Amino acid sequence: MPFEDYLSPRFDLDNIDRFYVRSSIYAALKAAVPHLSGTLLDVGCGKMPYKSVLMRPQGRTEKYLGLDLDIPVTEGYAAARPDLLWDGKTIPLADASVDSVMLTEVLEHCFDPSAVLKETSRVLRKDGFVFITVPFLWPLHDVPYDEYRYTPFSLEKHLAGAGYGNIRISALGGWNASLGQMLALWLNRSGLPDRRRRWLYRLFLKRVISGLYKRDRKPTNFLDNTYMITGLTALAQKS
Repeated sequence: MPFEDYLSPRFDLDNIDRFYVRSSIYAALKAAVPHLSGTLLDVGCGKMPYKSVLMRPQGRTEKYLGLDLDIPVTEGYAAARPDLLWDGKTIPLADASVDSVMLTEVLEHCFDPSAVLKETSRVLRKDGFVFITVPFLWPLHDVPYDEYRYTPFSLEKHLAGAGYGNIRISALGGWNASLGQMLALWLNRSGLPDRRRRWLYRLFLKRVISGLYKRDRKPTNFLDNTYMITGLTALAQKS
């Protein structure tokens, strides 16, 4: 299975820093699949790991269009070539030409997210849905093209300003997941000697991180100042 790291991520030492973010994005996408149908545009599609989940018979998508910059994507997989290339500003499609849009872990890299969302609204038919995920608790990545981290309030404002309504924003994880993810990131990305990293994992961090994920409670009221989040998912409809 070429995309098991996205669709069925392993909970082991080498993958523990990516486990929760990949698992939570996949769970959010599966919940949104009933709203994503017809011709779907995947903006910033990368290696297109979710195509099989969206297409019939698993999903409701009849035609999948992967859109990305003209940059080869390999990273251990066969080179992925998107269906459509763009300049990061203008989507090369006609107005109201697609039925659904998705952007997973893309908006944090957009210099002008409002313009990008307005472009997705332009090519989306009336009443069509957009599905989005963005990180909140995540290291700098793809530098220097790591532009933003979004709160629920800023993400909602960007979507509303782009012509979207019926906006539903949810947390990908709460306090326990945030602590577990930080421990996992520290274990694998802080520069610990490999021997110490493996010892810490075997001795107690595997159990601690796993337990935190299992006991996580996602925030349901973003107006409560005591909440922490790992990331956000949004589902909105073109007004």
